[in-house]
Amino acid sequence: MLIEVCAATPESIAAAVSGGAGRIELCSALELGGLTPSAGLMRQAAGCGLPVFAMIRPRAGDFCWSAAELDLMCDDIATARAAGMAGVVLGASHPDGRLHRAALARLVSAADGMGLTLHRCFDLTPDRAEAVEMAVALGFHRILTSGHALRAEDGLAALAEVQSLAAGRLSIMAGSGVTAANAARFTALGLRELHASCATPRPAPAAAIAFGFTAPEIRETRADLVAALVRAAALTS
Repeated sequence: MLIEVCAATPESIAAAVSGGAGRIELCSALELGGLTPSAGLMRQAAGCGLPVFAMIRPRAGDFCWSAAELDLMCDDIATARAAGMAGVVLGASHPDGRLHRAALARLVSAADGMGLTLHRCFDLTPDRAEAVEMAVALGFHRILTSGHALRAEDGLAALAEVQSLAAGRLSIMAGSGVTAANAARFTALGLRELHASCATPRPAPAAAIAFGFTAPEIRETRADLVAALVRAAALTS
């Protein structure tokens, strides 16, 4: 069982390593669902001793990218490669939620030789079977999904279906609300990878909130929560 922890700061990277995570998804702006991290953070994370996958997402909102945004994403993939990232986390959609094959093919080509995760744009797809087949054909190594639910614990039936559709051709990794308390529900489906923040909130400084510099709460990865999830997954897998 592999536990992937999303991290957006040097402190979160250190907590993930200390807690026994198997891989890091590196992002900025986790409060927006994760955006592309800075080149400096990528270079720092590359030396942490774990495989690190960089999120490639230039802005918040949907996953319908313009030509200019795709150019930027390809440049960001090149930056991730140069920084020593083991892989990248990608997604691209049509307005109706279907995966955008041409956009994904371009991004996958730019990331040739790197690990590939299809992110939770998958949870917007109207046809799970079609999306799984496209991900396999494009060469993705895993799909991160909550089972088309806000929280993975509420998407167990869909997760089981996607696991069956994948048929071992790629890994299905459950994410969104995954904790030590519910890890057994995912391992019971035969999933071998889990994704979590293992974070707790703390209040942001009042002045920063007033000026619009931050959200009211800041989430910080905790090594003890990472360790608890690692233990729970190992015991139930």
